[in-house]
Amino acid sequence: MKLLIVAATLPEIQPLLSAFSIGSDSAEKQIGKHSVTVLTTGPGMVPTAFSLGRHLATKSYDLAINIGIAGSFDFDLTLGSVCLVIKDTFADLGAEDGEEFLPLDQLGLGTTVQSQRPNPGFKANQLKEVTGITVNKVHGNELSIEKAITRFNPQIESMEGAAFFYACNQSDVSCIQIRAISNYVERRNRDKWDISLAIKNLNETIINLLEE
Repeated sequence: MKLLIVAATLPEIQPLLSAFSIGSDSAEKQIGKHSVTVLTTGPGMVPTAFSLGRHLATKSYDLAINIGIAGSFDFDLTLGSVCLVIKDTFADLGAEDGEEFLPLDQLGLGTTVQSQRPNPGFKANQLKEVTGITVNKVHGNELSIEKAITRFNPQIESMEGAAFFYACNQSDVSCIQIRAISNYVERRNRDKWDISLAIKNLNETIINLLEE
């Protein structure tokens, strides 16, 4: 299977690159039964959508896989746990009307909800399925966290997921998103985060999936 693995930053995917001697943004690398290409986009929705759109305009894949770390609204998800994001939402794309938030859908200007399009030939269904939101500004304020939970009832948040799904869906490319939990969504306190564990578990998971 011809795979594109997409990450926002190099550290999130470095263990995978090291394990298979892959250069970042490399040519195709054979891993097991798969031909793998890696694309690092830069963090955030705009770099992700632009990089993917440019890349997919000239190349085709059987499946694109977005991997990265994420914050969790769900305290039942332990730090370091690896999840499959099946639905993602642009959380701050819309308009304010006083205290009310009007998503793009309600304005009649498009859709904010983006979903995975799995390829049956690549099995990742052993991972816990979650829903996410994609944000330009990660939550760290109690009031805004409460509003996000009320509006979307998300389990995780990232800065790229919905943009990744959007670019793949617009390019008619099958896509899945795999995230590892690095922190809980609460008042910002990096002493309580475990980014190294999340990256370790994330990369071990994708390596195992590629080798199966």
